[in-house]
Amino acid sequence: MTLKFLGTTSEEGDCPTLYEVIETGDIVVQGDRLLDANHLAQLRDVKDSETFVVVPRALLTQFAPKE
Repeated sequence: MTLKFLGTTSEEGDCPTLYEVIETGDIVVQGDRLLDANHLAQLRDVKDSETFVVVPRALLTQFAPKE
């Protein structure tokens, strides 16, 4: 898997960050894990292999690829 850096809204070079998987066009999200139990309880169809990160709307609207 080859990742292409798409962008970040962090001023410190820290997360959150978006990457594109070159081979598939899929998006990889780096961010702070969602840990609040009340928020996690609202999620649906969660697999053991999944985790959840909080992504600022500005990051998605600024750097997510447009189709």
